[in-house]
Amino acid sequence: MSQSTNELAAVTEGRPPELIPLPGGFSLRRRTVADAPELNAAVTASLDHLRPWMEWAGETPSLDHTREMTRAGVDAWQAGSDFMYLLGADDRPGSVVGAFGLHGRIGPGALEIGYWVAVDHVGHGLATAAARALTEAALALPGVGRVEIHCDEGNLASAAVPRKLGYRLDRVDDFEPTAPAETGRRLIWITERPTA
Repeated sequence: MSQSTNELAAVTEGRPPELIPLPGGFSLRRRTVADAPELNAAVTASLDHLRPWMEWAGETPSLDHTREMTRAGVDAWQAGSDFMYLLGADDRPGSVVGAFGLHGRIGPGALEIGYWVAVDHVGHGLATAAARALTEAALALPGVGRVEIHCDEGNLASAAVPRKLGYRLDRVDDFEPTAPAETGRRLIWITERPTA
């Protein structure tokens, strides 16, 4: 069930760009309800790839569930609490080869980047390029001075992204695993807005 807009706590009064071009013919675009069929197809095709690390990938989502999640993302964007994007190929309008988000779940003045890339697009630098662009967009927002990336210690591919971007490993937190491959040790990577 999605939260109503007035229940979502705004992280910033600003909004990041709705379209962010990336190198190599890809772009991040603001996720909309109209994207639900392509998003559902991309998730379904990548479930075996996502399942080890993503609790929500435990079972195939219905199209109705994906629509509900995209509606919740639209509400969160309008409230200024989360900003959900889809990664797509510029030569295939409407395509979905990954999903990214700036999430306000880590407290005031900060956003967390979450991401996944479809199985047939892994290993091409897309997660790194998109996370770089979202880091810049987040730190340009009023009131946001820190960006974090969280991943399980065993998820080497996800951990490579913040490392390549120059994030620093701030700490390792213990947690109760919810996905099959999780180790129960979460790496917390951070970067901050440069001070003048």
